[in-house]
Amino acid sequence: MLKRRSFLSYFSIGWLVSCFPVALAACAPKSDPNAQAPTTGDKGTTKPAATKTTEGFTVVGSVAALDKAGYLQTKEVAVARDPANPKQLLAVNPKCTHQGCDVKWAVGEKKYECPCHDSDFAADGKVLKGPATTSLATYPVKIVGTQVLVKV
Repeated sequence: MLKRRSFLSYFSIGWLVSCFPVALAACAPKSDPNAQAPTTGDKGTTKPAATKTTEGFTVVGSVAALDKAGYLQTKEVAVARDPANPKQLLAVNPKCTHQGCDVKWAVGEKKYECPCHDSDFAADGKVLKGPATTSLATYPVKIVGTQVLVKV
């Protein structure tokens, strides 16, 4: 036969164990399965989430946003106008090939700069200054209507 003290001990342990799933659910991040999560930049700025289209191309932004900022950048791709031919667009992977830091487009200098170790890349992804030795990966890019599309 159980004594009162043993009963209270078992009851307390059972109560704590039954509360554990509720505590886990309360601490879990809330998500909407239909929402597209935006990516964030270096200073907490949100970047537009990319949306897939047919033919494997992804919408990364609008032509108006590209012309206003001088470039478009998501987590997977960075797009800028070709300095030699402003009617042509160039898309690259924004991860530095040295150690994987996110490169940023320097609008005035028309090149990508790595903030971690000072590597510089041309608009077409070629290395201008090390320590990186490998060019950034490039992707096909096109304008359809008012949207910029990239095939990643």
